[in-house]
Amino acid sequence: MTRSATAEIRTLFSRDDESAAPPAAMPPAGRRDPEGHRPDPDAIDALDRLAEETDRNVHAAIAGLTGGISPAELAACYTDWATHLAFSPGKQAQLAGKATRKWMRLGRYMASAALFGGRAEPCIEPLPQDKRFSAPEWQAWPYNVLYQSFLLQQQWWHNAMKGVEGVSRQHENVVDFATRQILDVFSPSNFLATNPVVQRRTIETGGRNLLQGFNNFIEDRDRLVNRQPPAGAEAFEVGRDLAVTPGKVIHRNHLMELIQYAPTTETVRPEPVLIVPAWIMKYYILDLSPENSLVRYLTGQGYTVFMISWMNPTERDRDLGMDHYRRLGIVAALDAIAAVVPGEKVHAVGYCLGGTLLSIAAAAMARDGDDRLGTISLFAAQVDFEEAGELTLFINESQVHFLEDLMWKQGYLDSRQMAGAFQLLRSQDLIWSRVVREYLMGERSPMTDLMAWNADTTRMPYRMHSEYLRRLFLENDLAEGRLNVEGRPVALTDIEAPIFAVGTERDHVAPWRSVFKVRLLTDTNVTFLLTTGGHNAGIVSPPDHPRRSYRVLTNHHGERYVDPDIWLESAPRREGSWWPEWVDWLGQRSGPPVPPPPMGAKGHPPLCDAPGTYVFQT
Repeated sequence: MTRSATAEIRTLFSRDDESAAPPAAMPPAGRRDPEGHRPDPDAIDALDRLAEETDRNVHAAIAGLTGGISPAELAACYTDWATHLAFSPGKQAQLAGKATRKWMRLGRYMASAALFGGRAEPCIEPLPQDKRFSAPEWQAWPYNVLYQSFLLQQQWWHNAMKGVEGVSRQHENVVDFATRQILDVFSPSNFLATNPVVQRRTIETGGRNLLQGFNNFIEDRDRLVNRQPPAGAEAFEVGRDLAVTPGKVIHRNHLMELIQYAPTTETVRPEPVLIVPAWIMKYYILDLSPENSLVRYLTGQGYTVFMISWMNPTERDRDLGMDHYRRLGIVAALDAIAAVVPGEKVHAVGYCLGGTLLSIAAAAMARDGDDRLGTISLFAAQVDFEEAGELTLFINESQVHFLEDLMWKQGYLDSRQMAGAFQLLRSQDLIWSRVVREYLMGERSPMTDLMAWNADTTRMPYRMHSEYLRRLFLENDLAEGRLNVEGRPVALTDIEAPIFAVGTERDHVAPWRSVFKVRLLTDTNVTFLLTTGGHNAGIVSPPDHPRRSYRVLTNHHGERYVDPDIWLESAPRREGSWWPEWVDWLGQRSGPPVPPPPMGAKGHPPLCDAPGTYVFQT
């Protein structure tokens, strides 16, 4: 509760005679009490604020316990499903029949296993991405029966959650997702008594794996409580091992530092590259270890590169909104770049949320006749959020309301509070496989630069993240032309600069079919590239990365639109990293090489060495 509200409440319940008795119940506004007095409007306002702050405090406390997931929304989804199922005798009969057939399949499998020494042809196969039961030990009795019965049960529950007539699509997806998470908890692979691989390791080591696993658990718990990075992250220090590409900070304001990287070639392309990273994490995912650094690769290809490094907001930054990030971030960076390389168009690059913000800024610039952007590149960035994948399960009115109350209480959203939602999207890979490996098998996963970066979390201001969730995710204002910048709407169709958009095949944050919609919403040449990998690893794809491939096609302005599935059939697969393909695209839209520009300019002198100071804020 704020101090002013507390003072007003204290005044409301105070008496001239200093009596402790509260005042009598007040009549509704506009009415008079029996003595003819009107109620005090200030007292009513104070009571309203008290009610609002009480509710928000309760909601924030609950959201802190549930990771921002609204129990009211979850209850509404299951109620919707259960009510419609109760009035669907046909669906009930269908599920009963499926259960009977599955039991029969399992019975035949058990009989075959008994006849052939415990081995038989499986009656159900795991999904291709499910590696929990791939070890040979799972094919021996009784573990084969355990995992086969689990998969059959999992399949039955999926059938039960789907196809109930009358249930809204949102509720159906939520109950299916939530039920899958509950079932994953009880997978036989998660327990010593039912996991033959863990049992074999326990026998081989004399139980030392369990002792080491317990030590791993205690260490992880202590690091989590003390807000320390995960084990092994100490080997990747920012400024020593990560973010080491030479450069200077040439501009700093309250919201960001602008880094200009030193040239590594005798000549450079005249058009500079500005990279706008997401503000949800630290910028240096694009400047990891030298061998994984996109920045180093670009400078080696003869480009002058600038990078925005966002500050890590605190409670005092609660009122910073999306437009602050646009003006103090992208616009301020372009102004500083214009002082260093005057008169040159900019190759603007946006990654993830940074790409969404860049799209908004580019649309506003196009609307206002600002033609400083020569090209726009969007890496795993969405401009339409109608089909944003399973992450939308966490974005609806109830969920956003809960998150807003959590952010209102503390002034920001800690990305650790969002990490649970992202991990749930891949719970088998990110939660349970790690539990088995590190706490039952006693093995630590080797730390990588990407994993160390992923643990270097940031916060998001209350106002900005609320605006992002409501205006973009919940209401989809950018795609539908309702998003206002400086009091006027912006439209992506105003953008004339050519666009290079990158999607990744296994992206759970920005599904590639959602990223693909930039082709539908713009009236310019769009080159779309689909690469293997996920949201982060697919973007960090240096030329010597093994097992990488991509597809790419350009849709020229005026050509007919094709949907993602037709595009996928038409685009041939190419082996290797997509970075050279993108740099070649930039090169075709750049001028002949010239001498490198100076580091900084008048009004924007070098302030300190890269990686700057904001990246170290905790």
